[in-house]
Amino acid sequence: MKRREFLKSAAYGSGGIWLHSKLHSGIFAPLPQKFSASDTVTIGKTGIKTSRLAMGTGTVGVGHHSHQSDLGVKGLSELLLNGHEHGLRFFDSADSYGSHPHVAEALKHVRRDQVTVLTKTWARNAAGVRADLDRFRRELGTDYIDICLMHCLTEADWTERYRGAMDVLSEAKEKGTIRAHGCSCHSIEALRAAAQSPWVEVDLARINPSGSHMDADPETVVSVLRQMKTAGKGVIGMKILGQGDLSKRQDEAIKFALSLGVLDAFTIGAETKTEQEDLVRRIAAA
Repeated sequence: MKRREFLKSAAYGSGGIWLHSKLHSGIFAPLPQKFSASDTVTIGKTGIKTSRLAMGTGTVGVGHHSHQSDLGVKGLSELLLNGHEHGLRFFDSADSYGSHPHVAEALKHVRRDQVTVLTKTWARNAAGVRADLDRFRRELGTDYIDICLMHCLTEADWTERYRGAMDVLSEAKEKGTIRAHGCSCHSIEALRAAAQSPWVEVDLARINPSGSHMDADPETVVSVLRQMKTAGKGVIGMKILGQGDLSKRQDEAIKFALSLGVLDAFTIGAETKTEQEDLVRRIAAA
């Protein structure tokens, strides 16, 4: 191997080496179809139709704050509405991002039945989830939530350990309080458990070509996501740009996400209207 090639591979790390091999095996040949951020997609078997690109509100989101919620209610709601004007119909929020009031403000200016609202709960027991669902709907200013996920699961046995919380979400779906339930995972063990669980209707999964902020290397994660897709689960990608690590490789990362054939949609959190409109343009140009 030439010195330049060796240094390039070393800089990429293991995920980048996998990507490098896929580049030469044809995975990044021209995509078989044109894509748009505003394409209407269906999330698994839920029947929920929304846009391919979700507007993330939680880049580095923790403790009821995120880069997006720090824009203020006016700033973030206007950003969401700007995306709506460009055909984006998917609002991705969470209690831990502190973005519910911002989404609520945006919802005042659009038809509720024409947008998809996703949020996430950290509660791990029945009482906590029940209280969260009531509070979330008040904070969001809506009678129902389209998708509610159990947030940041890491345990391999979570489908047994948190059965009480899962049962409350199932009851909420029966009552029409939510339209679909599922999880976001932050370990490969939790992700594999989600793939095997009939209860999981939607999974929010970390995926990008370099393995940045992911549960395992890209090849391993993609293999699990294929199982989910085959089972009819809705699969939504997150960390598409590696929480900013791939900011200089955006076209590569977006094309990677589109090429996989396992993501119904994916979420990226822009912080300005310029960034948001650039994402829309890049997806169309992929």
